[in-house]
Parts: sequence; C-alpha cells; structure tokens
Amino acid sequence: MIRTVNDALKKILDERPPEPRFLVEVLQDIQQAEGHISEDSMYAVSERLSVPLIEVYRVANFYKAFSLQPRGKHVITVCMGTACHVRGAHRMLDEVAGQLGIEAGQTTDDRLFTVESVNCLGACALGPVVVLDGVYHDHMTPGKLRELIQSVRNAEQEVITDAEA
Repeated sequence: MIRTVNDALKKILDERPPEPRFLVEVLQDIQQAEGHISEDSMYAVSERLSVPLIEVYRVANFYKAFSLQPRGKHVITVCMGTACHVRGAHRMLDEVAGQLGIEAGQTTDDRLFTVESVNCLGACALGPVVVLDGVYHDHMTPGKLRELIQSVRNAEQEVITDAEA
C-alpha cells in the first residue's frame, strides 16, 4: 500500500540504494529531518527497502535514538544510572515535572520540550547529569536545572519577539 511521501522523505529514500542493509541509516536520516519516525515514513521505508513493515517498526522502536512520536524542539535527557541516582537524579525529574508539567517520555503541549530518562549516559563521575539538546550538564542541581530551562524559555521568547518586530 503506497502512502503519500513528502519531498524530504522522498529525497532521503532516493539517496540510498533500495537495499535492506540501509534500514538504520535511512531511519536516522528521517529522525534527524522530521524529529520522529511517523507511520507513513515506516510504510515508505518498508516498501522502498523491501523490509517487512514489522521489522522497520521493531528497529525504530528498539533504538533509543528513534522516536515514534513528535519530539519537542529541545530534548532534556536525565541520567538515572546508579551513580546519578544516588546523587539525586530523581530530584532532576521532579524539577522538570514541576517546571514543565510533564514526566519522562512526554512532550509539552507547545512542543518546546521533550523529557526523557535513560539508564546511563556514561558520565558516572559527573553525576547527576542532564543533557539538553546534546550538551552535557554535569553536577546538576534542581536550581541549575531550573535556570537551564528558564534560559531556553528566554531564548525562545527572544526569537518570537524578533520575529514579530
């Protein structure tokens, strides 16, 4: 069943040979371009690469780098590994919930923030660790996290104000 393919998805699919071995690379490109792997994208990838739809879904669902739901413009990742946990990582999730009104695995209604938690970020000596848009912030405290979230909100407000001017 052929579904509608937008120009960006068509370009991604046309950049690689139609072979199953390119599945992960194609999904990575889609994730980067669209911010998530949609159902329509999975159908298109399945057809183009001759990979069963269930396999495309399995791969997209298995890897943490892929999201099946639209993500926020900014992604906050809280490490919940043992070292971070004993240093108070749970307080970081509590702070995020208080500031943004969402839990790990959710996105704010305005799609500005997505919050996720992971089992380990591999920076155990620096815990608790929070990653914002790929940038590590170590020895995090609720106060530092509150300031970090506010700085993103302020920057976004400046972008809106500049666009209106």
